[in-house]
Amino acid sequence: MNDFLKHRTALTGGLVVAVVSALLSPVSPAQADDGRIGDNGTDQSSHLNLGAADLPESRTVTTLAPGVTLTKISRGGADSSLFWTAEVAIPADSPDPDAPTSALSSQDTAERTADKLKAAGIDARVEHVQSPQLADAGGDLGYRVRAGHLAAQADGAALVAQIKAAGFASSVIYTGWDGDAGTSTTTRGPWNLDVITVDPGKYQGQLAASFGPDLEKRETTSQLASDAHALAAVNAGFFVFDPKAGAEGDPAGVGVYGGRVLSEAVADRPAFVIDGKKNSSSIQRLTWAGKVSAPSGEAALDGIDRVPGLIRNCGGANDLPTSGPLQDVTCTNSNELVTFTPEFGPTTPAGPGLEVMVDSHDTVTSIAETRGAAVPAGGHTIQATGTDVARLRALAPVGAKLRIDAGLLGQDGKPLHTNKATSVVNGGPLLVKDGSEDVTVRHDGMVHPNDGNSFYYGWVHKRNPRTFAGTDAQGRTMLVTADGRSTASLGLSLKEEADVALSLGMVQAMNLDGGGSTTAVAQGKVQNSPSGGSERAIGDALLVLPGRKDGQ
Repeated sequence: MNDFLKHRTALTGGLVVAVVSALLSPVSPAQADDGRIGDNGTDQSSHLNLGAADLPESRTVTTLAPGVTLTKISRGGADSSLFWTAEVAIPADSPDPDAPTSALSSQDTAERTADKLKAAGIDARVEHVQSPQLADAGGDLGYRVRAGHLAAQADGAALVAQIKAAGFASSVIYTGWDGDAGTSTTTRGPWNLDVITVDPGKYQGQLAASFGPDLEKRETTSQLASDAHALAAVNAGFFVFDPKAGAEGDPAGVGVYGGRVLSEAVADRPAFVIDGKKNSSSIQRLTWAGKVSAPSGEAALDGIDRVPGLIRNCGGANDLPTSGPLQDVTCTNSNELVTFTPEFGPTTPAGPGLEVMVDSHDTVTSIAETRGAAVPAGGHTIQATGTDVARLRALAPVGAKLRIDAGLLGQDGKPLHTNKATSVVNGGPLLVKDGSEDVTVRHDGMVHPNDGNSFYYGWVHKRNPRTFAGTDAQGRTMLVTADGRSTASLGLSLKEEADVALSLGMVQAMNLDGGGSTTAVAQGKVQNSPSGGSERAIGDALLVLPGRKDGQ
């Protein structure tokens, strides 16, 4: 854990001082903290833009500390039009027998698949999937094949077996998880959200991000909150989940903690930037500008605190198969320079290549002919692979002065200036910009080329658990979780996520890691219902820390 967070762990948490219940169309959490709640705790003009307009909605507002509230929102209820059904994996429209299946296809392929199922006695149907239009994607996604109208998920076992006997794979899904165009105004729910609001004018603690004891291990959001004695917390950025994709727990995108840059940006994806001294937050598109400098010259630094050659979510200049961002894809690069800090873990990744040890005075102390070592206290190591081995060997002989710059640039091309109270976490796509929806899924890598919209369908279009963050017009930070993947809470499509952000009063908002990672913590316990049935260990979290702000 960085020094700032170690300091904060000595502080005590806040106290719940007020609970307000609001029925139907209640006040926003920001208004609740302003004291602008009517005698019955409601503001009839305020409700989520989610589902049918006439849905019941309730909110409970709890004050965690002066300037910090937790608002629990429930909207809608049982919807008799929703049911369980089997969704068929459609063989690719390709002569290649090994081509992967997909949930979507052309109309002809979907109809041929449905006809084969019907011939086997299965009442299959073809459905046209239209996705809401976003800033740079959406519209016609293709056609899916489904079968059955089931009352419960367990009722689908026999149908799945019947479909398998006909030569196709399938899974049982709930139609309430569909994000089809038009469903945002017709579905009756239910939905459950948790909103943590921080008013910088009233809050005397500090907003920050934490990754735990080291980067290469995962902890749960509640563990990170407990270690820092946080009043509240939500999960934060994307991270490496599979060890085959790098160091498990490593941020899969930009990461700054206690002012130290410990993970590089993914292209120019949006980043959630916190100024902990002011408790203000912003969303900025940051790019990586790392380099290694010595008296004999300099070289570009490809990354920091990650396994060389494996770049989760891509976005580096020489990454393969793409230099652009690509969500949930691990790009490769056989020729890299990657630096490591003591925060990475006990030892750096082992493997062939070269590793240079640099002490706290920026002096090269030793060179190892293979990778894998302990990082000197206060110092760094630099690993080289492929053709960069010779470059690093020439640049950094023993005794040389070697400056390592882990730099981030803003959209204006100027360096991001950090201090000990600066935190930055990764995410994407952008949801809201300057008070208007601006969901940039293609720009931020959520559109996969040549996969028949399969990834887009599951990740962007369908309703899932979501975590997002942003600010309102008064400069208050909002950290929001929405439960999903259950019949008790449907989740949000990315379009619905942006709709909800706007209806909460956010003028800037971005998506964070979601799915099984989505977790909200307050009052020492998990407030939401993680979709996996229990909390997932994650890479980093956003924390609302108690105590007075530095410098006051």
